[in-house]
Amino acid sequence: MDVLVNNAAFQQHQKGIEDVSEEQWDRTFKTNIYAYFHMSKAALEHMREGSAIVNTGSITGLEGSKELLDYSATKGAIHAFTKSLAQNLVERGIRVNCVAPGPVWTPLNPSDKKAEDVAEFGADTPMKRPAQPEEIAPAFVYFASEIDSSYVTGEVLTLLGGETTAG
Repeated sequence: MDVLVNNAAFQQHQKGIEDVSEEQWDRTFKTNIYAYFHMSKAALEHMREGSAIVNTGSITGLEGSKELLDYSATKGAIHAFTKSLAQNLVERGIRVNCVAPGPVWTPLNPSDKKAEDVAEFGADTPMKRPAQPEEIAPAFVYFASEIDSSYVTGEVLTLLGGETTAG
């Protein structure tokens, strides 16, 4: 196995912390960070020097999100997991990096919103729109490529539609 891309996520907006049930909290953590741990651990026995793990983070893991408390917490955990695992695997020659985009138009985003709210998704970026998945994909390819990123490990790359700060 040359490349593992961890890209599982669950999110559900809630107005306040009182609205986040323990079941929702557990589901979000089990999907968004436990899965990355288990997949990485299982893949390692099949990886060799030059292999790569690419995790999917989020700007919410750096900035937080008022109505995505659990999701944001897991994305922050993914960023720390990326950096820690990169340090853990560097001597084995396995690179670990993370792509942390801002708004991207995927089925996850409108899954728990009203149509009128989805219509404004991404409008607060300088580019006034969300990214399309094909605009984010090259970052994953870059991190997966031993030729292009053989000197890069432990990085969290933000793709923010014109924003120049994160956090």
